[in-house]
Order: sequence, then structure tokens, then C-alpha cells
Amino acid sequence: MKILITRPLEDGQEIAARLAEHGHQALLAPLLTPRFDDGPELDLTGVEAVLATSANGIRALVRRTSRRDLSIFAVGPQTTEEAQRSGFTEVRNADGDAKALAEAATRWAVHKGTLLHVCGEAAPGTLAENLTLRGFKVQRCPLYGIEPAVRLPDEARKALAEKTLDAAMFFSPRSARIFGVLADGLPTENLTAMCISAATAQALTL
Repeated sequence: MKILITRPLEDGQEIAARLAEHGHQALLAPLLTPRFDDGPELDLTGVEAVLATSANGIRALVRRTSRRDLSIFAVGPQTTEEAQRSGFTEVRNADGDAKALAEAATRWAVHKGTLLHVCGEAAPGTLAENLTLRGFKVQRCPLYGIEPAVRLPDEARKALAEKTLDAAMFFSPRSARIFGVLADGLPTENLTAMCISAATAQALTL
């Protein structure tokens, strides 16, 4: 299969490599690009664990602290792998979404300090709200922004126009909505949409 990958470039390259191992061809078309914020070393005094809901959260965190002894509560396998590659040794994997991470954190944390949620500027505050209602002290810490694409790459537009793609992978409602706008007027009815969640599928208009 020839599959369009809409994830940010670094993550998309990893997915493309895994698809190639199974005989599939990937075409990269990042619809979101992270912008990491510079700043001083983070004050992590009193932090019991870091809540990481994306690999970009880990990439942003390591730019702002040299500490690798922090406990990382990761949302899923990709975020877990990024944390381990970055040198963190105590990493737990909720293997799901933000709801799964909230449930797991209630088992893993022991109320001895703050849970620091490293996230993007536009990330929803539902994880912090969920855990706060359960009696945990949670601090939301936006460390990066996400810039949307304004045009599909020429190669992706050509592949869509010529109907040479079999499928497209979508990893967030936001990227699905962006694709709907940028692919407007191009034939997409032949594509199989592979969506990370029901919310992403609902946001997609092919």
C-alpha cells in the first residue's frame, strides 16, 4: 500500500520506517509542525512525576531541564520510547489516551508532590481537571506550540490528484480538519482513512 502520513515530520519518519518493514510505501505530508519554546531551566522542586501526553512534550522537556531522574507517566508507546531515548529511566506507559493516562496516574502517583503536565500551548486542560478532581495537585506546563500547514506538499497533491494513494493516516482531530481544508477540490473518495481515535474520524471530511 501507498500511505499518506500526516504526522509531524520526526514522528512521521519513524512511522514510515515501520511501514517500510512491512512492505508499504509512505508519503510524508506533515500537517502540524512543533515550535519549541526557549527558556530558563525549569524549577522542578516538588514534582513527583511528569505527565507526558505526546513525544513532543518529552522533546520540549529535555530542552528545559538536564534532569533525567524524573518519573515520566507517558500516554502511550511512542511517548514512552521518546522518553527512554532521551535518557529517562523511570518511565511508565498508560498505553492509551489522556483518559487512560488519568486512570493510570491515580494508581502510580502517591500524592507526595505535584504532577507536571508538559504539553502544547493549545492542549486541552481536561487531564489536569480530571486528576485535580481526584485530589491530585497538577500543574499544566505548556512548552511548545504547533504550527498548522498552509498547503499540502506538491508530491502529496500530485498523488491525490492522480489517485495513487491507497490510504491516509490521521493522528488528531486538528490534523484531520486541516487535511479537509487543504485537500479541498482534490479526489479523496478512493482513500482509506486510518484514524487514531473516534474523535479524529469524526473530524475528518473526505
